[in-house]
Amino acid sequence: MQSYTEYEEKTISIGSVKSLLEQGYEIDVTSPDGWVPVDDYVEKGMFDEYHLHCNGKDIYCNADHLFETPVGWLSAKEIHHFQDARARDLHFLCEDGKFAAGHISMTGKEVEIVDIHVNHKNHRYYTDGISSHNTGGGKSLMMCHMASAALAQGRNVLYITCEMAEERIAERIDANLFDIPLDDLVNVSKEVFTSKINRIKGASAGKLIIKEYPTGIAHVGHFRALLNDLKLKKGFMPDIIYVDYLNICASSRMKGLGGAINSYSLVKAIAEEVRGLAVEFNVPIWSATQTNRDGFDNSDADLTNVAESFGLPATADFMIVIINTEELAANNRIMIKQLKNRYRDVNVDKRFLLGSDRPYMRLYDVDNATDGLMKDTASPAAATGGSKSASKKMDTSDFKM
Repeated sequence: MQSYTEYEEKTISIGSVKSLLEQGYEIDVTSPDGWVPVDDYVEKGMFDEYHLHCNGKDIYCNADHLFETPVGWLSAKEIHHFQDARARDLHFLCEDGKFAAGHISMTGKEVEIVDIHVNHKNHRYYTDGISSHNTGGGKSLMMCHMASAALAQGRNVLYITCEMAEERIAERIDANLFDIPLDDLVNVSKEVFTSKINRIKGASAGKLIIKEYPTGIAHVGHFRALLNDLKLKKGFMPDIIYVDYLNICASSRMKGLGGAINSYSLVKAIAEEVRGLAVEFNVPIWSATQTNRDGFDNSDADLTNVAESFGLPATADFMIVIINTEELAANNRIMIKQLKNRYRDVNVDKRFLLGSDRPYMRLYDVDNATDGLMKDTASPAAATGGSKSASKKMDTSDFKM
């Protein structure tokens, strides 16, 4: 007996995605990377509404919705500030593969915002023909915070980004170090900026270098050349390296294989090469990855929920998962769960909470014993049905070092 899967291509509203997923349909959406599967429908709550008009399209979104521009991924709010500061519009990647001029404005309304999450390493999908990005799980927030903390401790930091533009990473680290909300950086006066710089210098902060590579192009050969170049020309050797992020790097050993290589072997090779680079230069390297579909819906994710390749956690020395729930987000918290630790017993501090201050791109300690949000065990999310708050669906991202 043969079974057939019927596919239907049609344009639907984002609000229809939730109902179709709950009915058991598999949904794929168009993206610059072809058709990509939808993992989840995300109810984000009430937010200020922004309006993008580009290429004859009108898109309504919240302040944090990310669009692909020639200078990298920018949120609607960042683009709005950019336009005001520079008195010109930006261009946006459209479905025809070209960049078209567009303008973002605030509508003055507060509306209920929804989003989708796609299961693809580049996280891209088209919102009415304009390239957009998954709702964030906290990867860049954590790595930017850790980079800022290392700088404040007087350590040299190299931040390699294969996704977000150098300027956007620098702004996030500035927000943390300057103690200025990210959205207010564009309005900082020269005097205030200078005083902040002098204060940081006086605190013996380390040196920071941010290097951007195109997605899917850079591998450890490029990183090795960069490290040697920085040492020779600038006398700079990092005490810690952040790679944002591993899955969108290339492999130096598996070049030119294209679709002939499976994701397990490719990601495992990249992880092994990055770890080898860390050993070669005797420097810790942090990076990130995504969870698979089961992990996205699981509030107690484990190593089997790492996307694309189990070879990655097999190679990593240390790995944690970031867990976000509506309850945690409402209290400005994230939960960290250790998945692997070669340095000590993984069950010591197995789970713990951190405070999250996104405007300042900062994490902070909280009292887990009295916080009231810490649970000894987490409940798995409901597979289908029920309210968002009842099912506690997760937005998760794994980290390794």
